[in-house]
Amino acid sequence: MTGKELALWTIRVCCALYVVAVALWLHRERPGFPRIARLCWAAACLCFLTHVVLAFHFHHGWSHVDALKETARRTAGLTGSSSGNGIYLNYLMALIWAIDAAWWLRRPAGYELRPRSIEIAVHTFLAFMFFNAVVVFGGGLLRGFGIAATTILAAMAAYRVLRPKRMPPTAV
Repeated sequence: MTGKELALWTIRVCCALYVVAVALWLHRERPGFPRIARLCWAAACLCFLTHVVLAFHFHHGWSHVDALKETARRTAGLTGSSSGNGIYLNYLMALIWAIDAAWWLRRPAGYELRPRSIEIAVHTFLAFMFFNAVVVFGGGLLRGFGIAATTILAAMAAYRVLRPKRMPPTAV
């Protein structure tokens, strides 16, 4: 397997683990699910960071300028605008996800008590990045996977938010 193929496979595995982690996280009240979700989340993050390293090594020769130009070229092909600024969103994603995954691994109890606004912001940003990576910029099977995964995860999240809350049994 070439380095470029390895970079491609690390992002594919990352996407699959991301979907599993989010699906499990949406059902975190079930026994054992939070632990498995946490491990999948950390593994997905590690795959993403590995992908970034491999992409910079094998695709861009460790050149930020080259990565910026390639991002601009791909963006222009889709939107007509040749901005490479999306590369900075990828850097931000790496930082946010690494901090979030490390927090969840090292302090699961504290992580579960974090403000809901942080939880929503992190998941909204990462979902936006996932969607753009696999649906907007992806192709072929990866795009199909992204559309299906996004639809299923959005439905699961909507159900979690909209479902009737279970009331504790009342004492008689």
